[in-house]
Formats: sequence, structure tokens, C-alpha cells
Amino acid sequence: MSTHIDAQRGDIAETVLMPGDPLRAKYIAENFLTDPKRYNTVRNAFGYTGTYKGKPVSVQATGMGIPSLSIYTTELIKDFGVKNLIRVGSCGGLGKDVKLRDILIAQSASTDSSIIHNTFGQGVYFAPTADFGLLEDSYQVAKAKGISVKVGNILSEDRFYDDELDINKLADYGIMGAEMEAAGLYLLAAKHHVKALAISTVSDMIGTNEGLSAEERATTFNEMIEICLEVAYQQS
Repeated sequence: MSTHIDAQRGDIAETVLMPGDPLRAKYIAENFLTDPKRYNTVRNAFGYTGTYKGKPVSVQATGMGIPSLSIYTTELIKDFGVKNLIRVGSCGGLGKDVKLRDILIAQSASTDSSIIHNTFGQGVYFAPTADFGLLEDSYQVAKAKGISVKVGNILSEDRFYDDELDINKLADYGIMGAEMEAAGLYLLAAKHHVKALAISTVSDMIGTNEGLSAEERATTFNEMIEICLEVAYQQS
């Protein structure tokens, strides 16, 4: 048993979907998994294990931000032997080619967090990057299902309310969207030699009032969830 996940070794599958929102974790488990069993309620960070097409898959909520996600990522890997971690997230959209409900696959995750500096010190600007195998699988799954996705660079920011963020410059440099977790996930996956991928649905457009409700963010991202589950199936 770990500090923040009330489960035993073997309760959690080697492949875990990782939404930030506990209600999205509940929604995925109850609507997409067969015979889901909840293994964690600590801090209401719900965790479930069930099967998808006969293969075990877990879903673990991680909360918001790199610090919170880093706790669950580390414990899933070190205490429960998880090998494949797939973020099922939401993000703010940037750029003229990105719109509400677009699905973004993060090939890389730029960040304004100090996590890279704190890990490597001066002189090294580590580039948090997805596992290519998971990324390729997700793209091919989406293509086979006829689901439109965009693949590229996203920003993992430390502050949700960031008035200093130069969204026009970020968009000009090809940043598709902003969220708060993927860079931390990719860094820890590299550290522990496991696979990670972050996929997000655009839930709001940064710089405008266009956005989805909390309920919509928790329960209507089915196309993204289907992609992630098919990728999880291929890893099991």
C-alpha cells in the first residue's frame, strides 16, 4: 500500500488511464470498463480496475497540476508496477487552427514549471517527450475510427490563471494548447523507464469566453476515451 493510493499490489493493471478529474475517472470506469472495482477513495482521488475487451485496465484520478500528478505517477510506478501511463485530460486551446472539442495528442510538452531545472540543474533543458509507440498507436487508432486529432507540442503551465502568458507567441511557435500535467508525466516516465502519453480534449479556448461546463468536461469526452482505451488494450 502506498501513501495516497489505498490498494494492494495486483489491484492495479500495468496500464493506467489518468484523468485529472475524479468524476471523469468514475465516468470512464462505469461506462467503458467491464466489472470495474474501485480500489481507491483516499482524498476522493478515485481509482478503478476493470477490463476492456477482456484485458485489465485501471483508471486513476490525479488531481490538478504537476505536483499532484507527480505523486500518483510515482506511486503507481514504484508501488504498483505500472508500465504504461496515459493521461486522459482537458486543455485550453491555442491558435487559429485549434477549436473547442479538438483532441490533441502531445508529442512533447513545453513547460514553465521549475520541475526540469530542479531535476537537472543549470545548463540542461530536458525536453519532456511522449513514448513514440503509444503516440503512434493513438494516431493510428484515431485514424481507423475516423476521429480527427492534432499531434504536436503543448504547454504544461504552473498557473491556471496566468495573465503574463503570451498566448500569441506560444501559438506562433506551434503550441496547440495549455494544460498543467503532461510535462511532469513525461519527465517521471523517463526517470523510471516506463511509457507515457498525454491526450487532451480542448475544453475551453484561451483568451475567449468559449468553454464547456464542468459536467461536460467530466462526461462527454467519449472519443478521446475510446482512443485511450484502444491504446491501453494494445499494451495489455
